Amino acid sequence: MENAIMIAGALIGAGLAAGLAAIGAGVGDGLVTGRFVEGITRQPEAKNTLFVNTLISVGLIEAMAIIAIVIAFIMLYANPLIK
Repeated sequence: MENAIMIAGALIGAGLAAGLAAIGAGVGDGLVTGRFVEGITRQPEAKNTLFVNTLISVGLIEAMAIIAIVIAFIMLYANPLIK
């Protein structure tokens, strides 16, 4: 019975971690892209600089989401408490 509770906790935790990471990445990407479009409309000549900064920001945001999903998989499959 204790093992079933551990497995259920790991499943719930992994699901929450992956879901919140996806939501956070979506919100972050939306904010960065929205500000990019605002910046282009205000200063079209700064398009190249803004584009590079946007790509770097989106890459970092997505990296954090991928790291969270990897941690969720570690909680799920490499849990030392589950035998």
